[in-house]
Amino acid sequence: MKHLKHSFAILLQGLVMALGITMVSQVAMAQEAVKAAPKDIVLKGDAKCTRCHDESEEYPVLSIGKTKHGTVADKRTPTCTSCHGESETHISKPEGVKERPKPERVFGKKSVTSPEEQNKTCLTCHQGGKRIHWSGSTHASRDTTCTSCHQVHTGHDKVRDKLTQSEVCFTCHKEQRAQINRPSHHPIKEGKVACSDCHNPHGSAGEKMMVRDNVNDTCYTCHMEKRGPFVRSHQPVTEDCSICHNPHGTTTPNLLKSRAPFLCQQCHEPTSHRGGVASLTGTSTGANTAARGCLNCHTNIHGTNNPANISNERTFRR
Repeated sequence: MKHLKHSFAILLQGLVMALGITMVSQVAMAQEAVKAAPKDIVLKGDAKCTRCHDESEEYPVLSIGKTKHGTVADKRTPTCTSCHGESETHISKPEGVKERPKPERVFGKKSVTSPEEQNKTCLTCHQGGKRIHWSGSTHASRDTTCTSCHQVHTGHDKVRDKLTQSEVCFTCHKEQRAQINRPSHHPIKEGKVACSDCHNPHGSAGEKMMVRDNVNDTCYTCHMEKRGPFVRSHQPVTEDCSICHNPHGTTTPNLLKSRAPFLCQQCHEPTSHRGGVASLTGTSTGANTAARGCLNCHTNIHGTNNPANISNERTFRR
């Protein structure tokens, strides 16, 4: 009996030792697997992407770490799969396939992903605020994608920099590119004014995608002295500044579409004033075409506090 108990004890001890060795080996193997597994570089769970898309990429993918999308401390920060989808076939190339399939969602000019799907990915997080009118905006209706203007994987998004924003806008708006190179223009080239100071590219409730509800209110954000109120207001001024001005640039001073008196007589018939039709020669008086034309007398053309009278002699004068 003693011999049997002794043998059983030895057997039990051997089993415990074997089990211990197995457990130790399994722990060691697990530790080795952890060490061998690729680590996240920028975003949580990006290891399966960055094992291929590393710093050797022609497109600087890892530069996303320099942007808001790479702020790890922010719980709202997305991951690679949040934008590009799980993309299992892209990660693990199926057998018998020569070319690796693309991710579920691809962005850029040559993307096969529909504009609606691309924008939906961005709007998952970027909703409300300045983008609340996106769905009804001109850009949305013309299938403009977010990545047509914005660069996500770079620390310097050109469209968010006042000095380089116009370069992005002029990719499509070529007429405006020519206009800002005219002698009279808003200081866009000088970096003092950006397109987004007047326009909201994500849409607005007003006309022409203005940042305010209308053209005049947008202009008044800088040109407060033209707002009034005045005793006598010039009707085109209160209606729309762009009736007389082209804000992007003109060859006439003060961003006027044409110089006075020719600009004025687009509304004011020549029979309503002495001097007849404005021209360089042939007028009964030289007041209309000399120097600034109508502005020789009507200096406060945006509005005046001079009282009105029957003869209308003091309209829009000092």
